[in-house]
Amino acid sequence: MDDSELFAAAQRLPTSNRPLLGLTILVIEDSRYACEAMRLLCLRSGARIRRADCLKSARRHLKVYRPSVVIADLGLPDGSGGDLIEELAAASPRVGVILGTSGDENGETIAMAAGADGFLAKPITSLASFQQKILSLLPAERQPAGPRELKDEEIHPDEMAYQDDMAHAADVLSESQEDKALDYVAQFLGGVARSAGDGVLAEAATGLATARAQGLPLAADTARIAGLVQDRLKQRLAI
Repeated sequence: MDDSELFAAAQRLPTSNRPLLGLTILVIEDSRYACEAMRLLCLRSGARIRRADCLKSARRHLKVYRPSVVIADLGLPDGSGGDLIEELAAASPRVGVILGTSGDENGETIAMAAGADGFLAKPITSLASFQQKILSLLPAERQPAGPRELKDEEIHPDEMAYQDDMAHAADVLSESQEDKALDYVAQFLGGVARSAGDGVLAEAATGLATARAQGLPLAADTARIAGLVQDRLKQRLAI
């Protein structure tokens, strides 16, 4: 190994300020807002990020790349992230660290039962918590050397990413209001709203999910969700 190779190798070693340097993290997330938060967390930590917004795209990535860490949202437009976690946990060779993420209160139970190594509850805004979760699951040789100061920085994604999620929800609602589409919208908007601290929309999403689960009429809940989404899209015009 010549001097240039030694320098390149040293540049990939984790440091106290960038403890995830050298890692590639595949984030499977359909929310632009949540994905932007992940991008900022990875950037601050030194990790490279690859992104997929559905199971199909994630599987395509995994045929070509072998990430160090996979973070899979449980609610995706074409299925459950839990199914992908189960596949990855049983694969050989296995991805080093597999994490599930969700804003659902049962998310951790589902992810761990599928074989995840850990779980990240939404909203994911704390840089220190994000780094510690991943570092706690890495082998000793991938840990940064020496003592490390934990910087408890809060991550705040761009407001436009939230608007993009509202546009996505509006598109889904305009294309179909069948049960499957409404289940997805309730799950999607609930997670996005909780991540962004939008309590009114989160409550409405919970109401729609509850109505679906109890077999109640959906017209009023669906109309409320659609109206709230349109209100937030109008705010985009003001921006």
